[in-house]
Amino acid sequence: MILSKSTFNKGIIIPSLLFIIGVCLLAVFFPNLTVSILNTIKQFIFINLNWVYVWAVTLFVIFLVYLMFSKFGNIKLGSNDSRPEYTFFSWISMLFAAGMGIGLMYFSVAEPMQHFSTEAFAGNHYINRAKNAQLYTFFHWGIHAWAIYGVVGLALSYFAYRYRLPLSLRSCFYPLLKNKINGKWGNAIDVFALCSTFFGITTTLGFGVVQVNAGLQTLGLVPDNNFTYQIMIVGVLTLLAVLSATSGVDKGVKILSNINIITVIILLLFVLFLGPTVYLIGSFTEGIGNYVNNFFSLTFDTHVYDEATLPWFYNWTILYWAWWISWSPYVGLFIAKISKGRTIREFIAAVLIIPTIFNFIWMSVFGNSAMWFDINIAKGALSSLADNPDALMFRFLDYLPLSDIVSYLVILIIIIFFVTSADSGIFVMNSIATKNAAKSPKWQMIFWGALLAILALMLLNTGGLQALQTMTLITALPFSIIMLLFCVSLVKALTIDRSYYERDFSVSTVPWSGEFWKDRLQQIVSFKSRESVDEFMRNTVKAAFEDLQAEFKENGIEAKIHELDEPNRIAIEIRHDLINNFIYGVKNQFKVVSDYVVEEENLPDLADKKTYFPKSYFGDAREGYDVQYFTKNELISDVLKHYERFLEIISEEKNEMFISSNANKNLS
Repeated sequence: MILSKSTFNKGIIIPSLLFIIGVCLLAVFFPNLTVSILNTIKQFIFINLNWVYVWAVTLFVIFLVYLMFSKFGNIKLGSNDSRPEYTFFSWISMLFAAGMGIGLMYFSVAEPMQHFSTEAFAGNHYINRAKNAQLYTFFHWGIHAWAIYGVVGLALSYFAYRYRLPLSLRSCFYPLLKNKINGKWGNAIDVFALCSTFFGITTTLGFGVVQVNAGLQTLGLVPDNNFTYQIMIVGVLTLLAVLSATSGVDKGVKILSNINIITVIILLLFVLFLGPTVYLIGSFTEGIGNYVNNFFSLTFDTHVYDEATLPWFYNWTILYWAWWISWSPYVGLFIAKISKGRTIREFIAAVLIIPTIFNFIWMSVFGNSAMWFDINIAKGALSSLADNPDALMFRFLDYLPLSDIVSYLVILIIIIFFVTSADSGIFVMNSIATKNAAKSPKWQMIFWGALLAILALMLLNTGGLQALQTMTLITALPFSIIMLLFCVSLVKALTIDRSYYERDFSVSTVPWSGEFWKDRLQQIVSFKSRESVDEFMRNTVKAAFEDLQAEFKENGIEAKIHELDEPNRIAIEIRHDLINNFIYGVKNQFKVVSDYVVEEENLPDLADKKTYFPKSYFGDAREGYDVQYFTKNELISDVLKHYERFLEIISEEKNEMFISSNANKNLS
């Protein structure tokens, strides 16, 4: 009975589970052999093909910046009249929690300290090492990382909400593959995305559990960092994640993300004001300038002229690019899920700039505080723990007041970060496996949560987690090529989109012949009430549509007229099965008149600040205009020129993907 209600797609779920379970079992039963083989593959890629990652990430940044400032920036991720589903704060909170999450807690102290203490830069003065540590941390957590997520999120949002295709990675290939996305090619893309997402979340779960266990041990809540306590932690966290995921994005994920961003800001302010405040503000300011000055050199730097730093380059920059790319199917899908109604310019600006600035502030406050304490107070004690990031954060807090209380807050933030990452991950995996089914049974969310917990614990117990992480990094290479194809596909679609809305009319009829100029002048110099516009719509608009309906029928075309209230509107619709319906409507619209016009003596009197007018609207959500001065025949002419435009557009093969839709919206 339960299986009969499943919304899983067999072409996606079966090969995905076989691959996921197969790789995990290899890592569990043959951890050393698996790690050795996968590390050999990873090292070959990182050493010989690192330029692919460098160029791919660079092109992602250039591509998004171009779109943000181009003519495509005003295009909405949805119909032209769509509105965002979430407030700006909730939207930013959710994409931030999903995109960075637990990594901010894990690496905020550890990464700057590792750059500061690495042998690769040991010859530098400690001040230069501190500056470089901040610079490279900014580089790894800044615009480049979010450009990777932004490309996938933008492509998914655009094709899902603008073209009304399923919210699935396969949809991003529609301009290139057309209907083949519904077959084996589409399934292969989704299988890849599902496996990559699962591996990424599983490794994050494993490392997050170890850090929570280390924090609890530091506070004396558990005696040591062993597998028994890890089982309990995984059980509690997974249960919370499943409960949040089953409640939906609007409830669990949104509420936890909002709570998380608030607690994170509280912790940030605590460290900022009770740490070396003046030093932190100054180092952040200088760090921003250093980042801007070195942006292009960092972007294209392959360290080929400095062989001593090559191992560091492979293990940090290339590993980070691979890590962000491997996470991009999951993060991109989640960002797309919450971004409907935003413009392309708004989407890119928010995704690239806001999380980047917050990351810079966060990394500066924690990383620079740690380095300052290490140099001036700890005398190298924190540097000595650079290779133990699980405990480093809590050792760092010992140098601040109220360290025990703050440690509890840190553990709480890690737990919420973990739950928000896991619940959105469960949500995304189920979405991929069901081809974005509108509604799925709750047992499927439980299934994904249980599978994550069981496999993460098995890998933790046998030491196979490193193998899974390496596998995730290897999959980033082919996916970087897929992402470049997303960019090609997106440009092709945006070009057609822009052409569609800029398409002018053929010369058919020209309203305003001048025959009724006296009547028209009287209309122009008078403001309209709601009642007078309603009367115009009854006597002129409806009469015009009825004449058109009769004439269409004579030509073998069925047209329907719809009348609706609030606001009063009338529309003529010609329905189609495979393409969008043709709709031309008129609605009673009002606008507020300025006080200057109301008080002006040499203008018509106006009793109220509102004046009403009949405004046209269309089935493809283009912007309408005032038709109050049209006669019946001129209105018929206007409908016909839009219908002629419609027929010209649908007859062109290049517009096929834009005008066809399974989500054909009728007025009835």
